[in-house]
Amino acid sequence: MAAVITEDNVYSEAEVNGAPPADGDDQVQLRGPEGNIQGQVEEFLGPHPDYDEEEEERKYYRRKRLGVVKNVVGASCGGMIVYSVYMGLLQMQLILHYDETYREVKYGTLGLEDIDNKMLMGINVTPIVGLLYTPVLIRFLGTKWMMFLASGIYALFVSTNYWERYYTLVPSAVAIGVVIVPLWASLGNYITRMAQQYYEYVNYKDEHVQEQKKPPKGAFHPYIIIFQSVFYIVFHLSFVFAEFPMVLFLNYYLNDYKHTLFKVTQCGASGKGVIENLNKTVLHSLPRSLLLIEVESVLMGAAFLAMLIFLVLCGAAYRPTEEIDLRSIGWGNIFQLPFKHLRDYRLRLLCPFFVYSGFEMLFAVQGLILSFGVCSVGMEKLWLLVMVYGLSSSICSGLALTMLRLPRQIILLVGAFVHFVLIITLMCWSPQPREPSYLPYLLVLSALWGLGTALNKTGLSTLLGMLYEDKERLDFVYTIYHWWQAIAIFIVYLWSALPMRAKLGLLLLALIVACLCYVQMERRLAKKIPFRLPRIPRPRHKVKGYRYLEEENSDESDTDLSDVDDDEKDEDERGLVEEDRNTDDDSQGSPGPERSRVRDRRRKHDNAAYEQAGEREDYVQHMRD
Repeated sequence: MAAVITEDNVYSEAEVNGAPPADGDDQVQLRGPEGNIQGQVEEFLGPHPDYDEEEEERKYYRRKRLGVVKNVVGASCGGMIVYSVYMGLLQMQLILHYDETYREVKYGTLGLEDIDNKMLMGINVTPIVGLLYTPVLIRFLGTKWMMFLASGIYALFVSTNYWERYYTLVPSAVAIGVVIVPLWASLGNYITRMAQQYYEYVNYKDEHVQEQKKPPKGAFHPYIIIFQSVFYIVFHLSFVFAEFPMVLFLNYYLNDYKHTLFKVTQCGASGKGVIENLNKTVLHSLPRSLLLIEVESVLMGAAFLAMLIFLVLCGAAYRPTEEIDLRSIGWGNIFQLPFKHLRDYRLRLLCPFFVYSGFEMLFAVQGLILSFGVCSVGMEKLWLLVMVYGLSSSICSGLALTMLRLPRQIILLVGAFVHFVLIITLMCWSPQPREPSYLPYLLVLSALWGLGTALNKTGLSTLLGMLYEDKERLDFVYTIYHWWQAIAIFIVYLWSALPMRAKLGLLLLALIVACLCYVQMERRLAKKIPFRLPRIPRPRHKVKGYRYLEEENSDESDTDLSDVDDDEKDEDERGLVEEDRNTDDDSQGSPGPERSRVRDRRRKHDNAAYEQAGEREDYVQHMRD
């Protein structure tokens, strides 16, 4: 009876625990409550039976790619809105302040004409020193926040027009001059950086991407071409939207061409200055102050929209640790880097093209549209000429996509050829004033000049991204580009009173020199002539925290520490000299043996410091316990 009870108990316990009853001498394997809980936890926390790791990874990187596209579109739209507001307000402001009746009735003896001259001087002169502070600003703020701050400065300029005084307009104009070069350097670097990130997200399975090695030469080129083309397609629409205040508001108050051009006798190549003897009264009636406030409020809202786009839609260009690295290399090194980049013969030979790019952009507005266009057909057609120029530039920026199939030299040289033919044509043509019949010819000239501008701007920005695709940061390269553009714009500001043929002659000379230097650069690259590629110095972190530890060793004397630092500094200098001698082929490869030894030695030193710091902390904790 006892045996039966025991046997039944074993069976019941085995049934409860989910195990079969024991037979004979076999040992009963039972699972306790802890085993059940552990199994349930593992089942709950384990992978879902329908989970596909490869599919989830693919979805993750697709979201990353969409985020990059969002960043590019956001930066393009933000830049377009900022310049639409800036150019539209500046144009409306200069026309109103030019009118003699408006100045006398609205502001009396305030001297708006003198204020406008000082304001233009601040916008054009201040960027000359941009090369000195632009790298420092980008180092301190970062690429995204530099774009956001610059858009805020442009919004500040709009706000000062609510109270037009010397102490509001001139300081805001100087502030715009200060941020022009940093804004454009940040935009150029941002678009190129997005192209590099997009390549990494597309080819995330490749070994060199997973191990964070340098990609094959030319791997980024298609994405740089596409993203730069998209940026300029959107940005050049700013010339179109900038004319909305003119079309919807100011055009209703302008006199016709018979009145504004009554004393004008020469236009085009025969003219001098911008428009000689233009009538001092261009308004037939004065706009109401409340209406002016409404227009400025709309522009102010657009400026705030651009700030929000930069803030919300544009993601960071670099990871936080990379921004920390940039801020840890020292103010002096940051300041010197643009000048060190000029030792590269590629940048030196492109500098004439940078200068011509500034010449042609300002001549399109000041020379072609005003001295040829408005001087002949009147100020009421100004909006049409500018819109045609902007639309042509926007549409033709898409032609840069041909660089995906054609050699990169085609874009820049075709744009230069178009401008060469137009300059020769303009030197031989002097339209008669007060002749609306010239309007179709002027529209064709504006569209063709827009074609050349689009190929020039898109080609140069894309070319810099392609030449320096293996650089850690391109802030310094784009800083040099837009600084030379600012120098050219200042020169055009100085020569505004020259005869038109003299301006065209200087423009033609700059174009010829730029093309010769560019062809020489391409020939040197084809011959594999070595160039100096400056390297961003290694960061020297002096803070404790995540990823970075201060090197301390209480067992070492100060003499030992100084000897180690001197040895490392000498090794770093020798490694930098070796890297600075790299050729085009070497710049795409792995670091040389000297740099590898220096990095291995530094890595061992860092690991030793980390272990010593950990041992000290354990010892202190033990003593406290």
